[in-house]
Amino acid sequence: MIIITGGAGLIGSAMVWKLNKMGRTDILIVDSLGSSEKWKNLVPLQYADYIEKDDFMELVVTDQLHECFEFGENGIEAILHMGACSATTELDARYLIHNNFEYTKQMALLALHTEARFIYASSAATYGEGENGFKDDETALDSLRPLNMYGYSKQMFDQWAMREGILDRIVGLKFFNVFGPNEYHKGDMSSLVIKAYHQILNTGKLGLFKSYRDEYADGEQQRDFVYVKDVVDMSLFFLENRDANGIFNIGSSGASSWNELAAAIFAALDKEPCIEYIEMPEHLKEKYQYYTCSDITKLRAAGYDCEQMSLADAVRDYVVNYLVPNHHLGD
Repeated sequence: MIIITGGAGLIGSAMVWKLNKMGRTDILIVDSLGSSEKWKNLVPLQYADYIEKDDFMELVVTDQLHECFEFGENGIEAILHMGACSATTELDARYLIHNNFEYTKQMALLALHTEARFIYASSAATYGEGENGFKDDETALDSLRPLNMYGYSKQMFDQWAMREGILDRIVGLKFFNVFGPNEYHKGDMSSLVIKAYHQILNTGKLGLFKSYRDEYADGEQQRDFVYVKDVVDMSLFFLENRDANGIFNIGSSGASSWNELAAAIFAALDKEPCIEYIEMPEHLKEKYQYYTCSDITKLRAAGYDCEQMSLADAVRDYVVNYLVPNHHLGD
């Protein structure tokens, strides 16, 4: 059995989709559906069981998990811990610590206790402005300075795992700017692609934030945009390659401007670009990353050799095959 926390979210549900394509349905999904539309991500997918996050945690801390679920003769094969509060604008530090730090510790301890493969979601938000670079070097963890509490909550677990001496037995994935199908429920935290899609259809134009730094022209702020299908391939590589451990960047290994991303979206819609530059909200100005770019040398050295989709091809696949027909992965 493979346990996927956050299994109804963008990356988690994409992992279930990919595992289904590989013939795997022995999957226990853990999530907190609430009143969101996340449940729609699960409809086309095949899995053995589902349990709400709080109920799952109660079974873990009371040591009743194996009494409630049949894990087969080999027990729990892996825990893919993608569940977290992913809102970079969340200000409730207590909430973030509980969901992103304490919860991840419990999952790591469960995996170590059951000898299951543990793969967890860290974040590129731990790199802050990137003043110390974007290299996934565990020895440099303490030098990183996240710009928001979300990034710090992820940093807290990375540092805890290092202090506990378990990074050589687990895998942390620093996701960069992930976009793709099954993010329909994310609201303000969804990617520019889906926001732009609706904005362009409704108004014929797209608004991008102005730049407030002289070295970046408007719309020339750069991000490492990575397609969720590539993210899943890179992440599940570690499911089979158990000798590869530690913290790894999961990105495209390139940086593209918002203008380039916008051009790809307009092209996918067969429309001429029409961009206007708008004021950035005050509360974002001090926490805004102007540049991110993953270094995936370490991932390549571990043996991952698959080619990634270009930004233009990824955007077109997303727009044409998912957004236009309103499809989820697996439909």
